[in-house]
Amino acid sequence: MTERYSEAYAAAHGRFTVIPAVYVLLRRGDDVLLQLRAGTGYYDGHWAAGAAGHVEQGESLLQAAAREAAEELGVAVAPGDLEFLTLEHRTGDGAAVDERIDLFLGCRIWTGTPALQEDKAVDLGWFALDALPDPVVPHERVVLERWADGSLTPITPIGF
Repeated sequence: MTERYSEAYAAAHGRFTVIPAVYVLLRRGDDVLLQLRAGTGYYDGHWAAGAAGHVEQGESLLQAAAREAAEELGVAVAPGDLEFLTLEHRTGDGAAVDERIDLFLGCRIWTGTPALQEDKAVDLGWFALDALPDPVVPHERVVLERWADGSLTPITPIGF
């Protein structure tokens, strides 16, 4: 028998929704691939991870990472080639939509040539980790800078 928390149980115990997302940072030497966001209403005009997105229901974090890399960059990544960087736990103004768990993964091996596949970005570029473009989505900049200087920890809290 599989035990599950019911919606009634969650409602009675005051639980909130945490939105999980994955970020795939392709790395070539000391450079990282970033996209310039546009037309999304969320940090448009900012540089961001080459591939990122929400985990879909029934999908593992690694499956989501591989799917996002294919959908956004047209590349295939194998789950075994993904390197755990950090789990970023973010909170905002207390709204459920602002409770986030972001898994950042590095990847040095992929198949295909990265290219924009969707209309949510207008540019794609390789940047040295120690010379990032400006602006970068703030919570992503934290991870990138700490990755560059070696101070990245397994858990990165933001907003607490």
